[in-house]
Amino acid sequence: MDNDYLLSQATGGFVNTDIDEKMKEELGSKELPEDYVKLMRDVAAEGIVMLKNDGVLPLSSETVSIFGRVQYDYFYVGNGSGGDVITPYQVNLLEGFDNTSKLNYNKELAEIYTTWCKNNKPDPGSWGTWPTNYEEMPLTDEIIKNARSKSNTAVLIIGRSAGEDRDSTLTEGSFYLTKIEEKMIEDVSSVFEKVVLLINSGNIIDFSWYEKYENKINALLYVWQGGIESGNAVCDTLSGDKNPSGKLTTAIARNYSDYPSSENFGGEEFNNYVEDIYVGYRYFETFAPEAVLFPFGFGLSYTTFDISVVNEVELDEDNEIHLKVSVTNTGVVAGAEVIQVYHNPPQGVLGKPARALIAFTKTNEIKPGSTEIVKCATHTDYMMSYDDSGKTGFKSAYVFEAGKYEIYVGNSVRSAKKIGSIEVDELILRYQMTEVAAVEEKNKFKRLVAKANADGSFLKEYEDTPTRTVSLKEQILAQIPEEFTKPTEPGEYSLNDIKEGKITIEEFVATLDINELEALTRGDYIMNSPLGAPGNAGVFGGITESLRKKGVIPITTSDGPSGVRLRRYAAQLPCGLAIASTWNGRLVEKLATEQGKELDEKGSHVLLAPGMNILRNPLCGRNFEYYSEDPFLSGRIAMFMVEGLQSHGKSACPKHFVCNNQEQFRSINDSRVSERALREIYLKGFEYCIKYTEPNHVMTSYNKINGVWGHYHFELCNTVLRDEWGYEGTVLTDWWMKPCVDPDFPNLSNDAYRIRAQVDVLMPGGFAHFETHGDGSLLESYNKEDGVTLGEIQRSAANVLRFVMYVLYDKPHTWKRRS
Repeated sequence: MDNDYLLSQATGGFVNTDIDEKMKEELGSKELPEDYVKLMRDVAAEGIVMLKNDGVLPLSSETVSIFGRVQYDYFYVGNGSGGDVITPYQVNLLEGFDNTSKLNYNKELAEIYTTWCKNNKPDPGSWGTWPTNYEEMPLTDEIIKNARSKSNTAVLIIGRSAGEDRDSTLTEGSFYLTKIEEKMIEDVSSVFEKVVLLINSGNIIDFSWYEKYENKINALLYVWQGGIESGNAVCDTLSGDKNPSGKLTTAIARNYSDYPSSENFGGEEFNNYVEDIYVGYRYFETFAPEAVLFPFGFGLSYTTFDISVVNEVELDEDNEIHLKVSVTNTGVVAGAEVIQVYHNPPQGVLGKPARALIAFTKTNEIKPGSTEIVKCATHTDYMMSYDDSGKTGFKSAYVFEAGKYEIYVGNSVRSAKKIGSIEVDELILRYQMTEVAAVEEKNKFKRLVAKANADGSFLKEYEDTPTRTVSLKEQILAQIPEEFTKPTEPGEYSLNDIKEGKITIEEFVATLDINELEALTRGDYIMNSPLGAPGNAGVFGGITESLRKKGVIPITTSDGPSGVRLRRYAAQLPCGLAIASTWNGRLVEKLATEQGKELDEKGSHVLLAPGMNILRNPLCGRNFEYYSEDPFLSGRIAMFMVEGLQSHGKSACPKHFVCNNQEQFRSINDSRVSERALREIYLKGFEYCIKYTEPNHVMTSYNKINGVWGHYHFELCNTVLRDEWGYEGTVLTDWWMKPCVDPDFPNLSNDAYRIRAQVDVLMPGGFAHFETHGDGSLLESYNKEDGVTLGEIQRSAANVLRFVMYVLYDKPHTWKRRS
């Protein structure tokens, strides 16, 4: 992509700034640390998923002919806040071939493509109108036959992009192949002896064409979007320098209509999550295994492995299962394997998916003939079911229904073999929760549930989704916090006084006036704030002079999941799907640690990442940012990202909390979803990440969740996040939010409504794009009947200041929240 376009996108979001020589000087050095570059290259290569190989790969030193314009106009990552980074360089596929001595390619054909691409530059588009594909170069019989005379092997590459604020569509050039792309596959595969097909996309595309050409395609690889080192990483794999070890994090079906959410996606006003807990492979393995082309967790290697479990399935006193798995390389080249553990629960009265991931680990590189013993540990809590209906006798509770919980181990959901089981003699109540975010009675719908047949198959049944039974207003009024107490000694205080132990953070907050408190609950109104590093996404914290005099520094935020998006040269990481496809937490943490270091060096405090929404539907435009259709895998990968990002005293910000599964109409669409599906699928990945890594920030989503926008959602942002999970960090809105009056409290609107939900900071500070002032809703509501209280405002201010203290003084956290 034209780097001037990337520069324009990084000058402050929607602020249109001309690129001049002075600005280019401000971008800093193009040099990136060698270790960082190597990690990006390794992650991009390790995330590549090989779906087919009949022996044609790895390529030998023979000349290959490369077809497809994406060899030159490569898609390095998706578009929007999760992708636009000012890159010091980008390596396309042709450059990757040039950079290795192990591969040779037909330079005459490459020159034809290069010349055509230069003369037919794609329109880069603008926000929300980026191209989903690039028009393909028409091929003549003469070009193909001439290429065939110079090589036996063809490498075809097809590319797709997607991005924020728009979704992929069921059209050619988006989800579907174009006629010219399919003709390229048809014509080239009819002439060449060996054909390798590469899919350069951060989203899953249609595969309905695959079986038609299956016998003509010798190797098929999903190379994703690998960031700036893309071309090198792909060629490392094609040459055999890297042995593919990536695994799918989402199942690939034959047709779009096979996906369980296909009939309930794309709505303007709402989407009913009819598939309920049966998302992705959970649906396919239960109801439609025949609809799957490539199952969840699948990925081939240049070698083969024998997998066997060494010990029996047993529970320890902490309800943990510890497995020792023997992995032997039975092939002729070194490689790594992913060990995946699934369970098959009893159906009981609730109905459950036939398979669910409960553990995984990746081996080191194993030499041919060698064996590695890997340990897989998991907890029975990953096998619980949530009863939102009361069928088990325990409504709004996590339970174990009686029966056998079978354990399976393998290298994909489909290949995993039963290795034992755990018997539950009678129903166990594990955790009694409270009802949260249930479907409103007026919006109830039928949801999918499984019923087991005698032969082990499952019947689809539908039942009414349980609806709300509790009063939210009563819950809120019972939890209004008290005002903070001022210091016993009056005077002017600063944050340093907290550090020195003279006062508590709550006492300091109590000394702030209402205008200072209001300022702490919003950003500086604009992106590219002058208070932060140039090109920032927004600044909060010390945004007024009076706060800065008291030691409150401005906190700078930056996008994003694929790179630090400032007006500086920065590394462009592989897309989220590529990162997760490594299934390698140790490697992911190393990469995130380097990114956290880069964030620190470039003068930012909060990276608005990782993106960790569930891949509910293949058309969601931001799927490239996210990790998986599985909450366990999503949560685990996010944990390693957060650990690495926060290792330098800065902050990650997992997003979007929660159910941001559609981009079009995202700010008005209502995700109508059962409490069970929320608990077991859409909240669960966030729960794993937040409980175990304590990110300093969390970002809400644009959409509604059962009628309430994410940035006003008391039950999710207060009851679940704070009370149940014990979260002590700061909650940010996504950029801008929808105005609204709280239906339970007429004197509570907009910022006041948000603060009551303990959504602490409105970013970047206003309610509409380009707005440079607040609407006064917080102060207007203050002290009115049932309006926002001083205690509520102070609580959010304290949440913000804890991170300021963390940045200024690091550990120990003597300023943490009072118990």
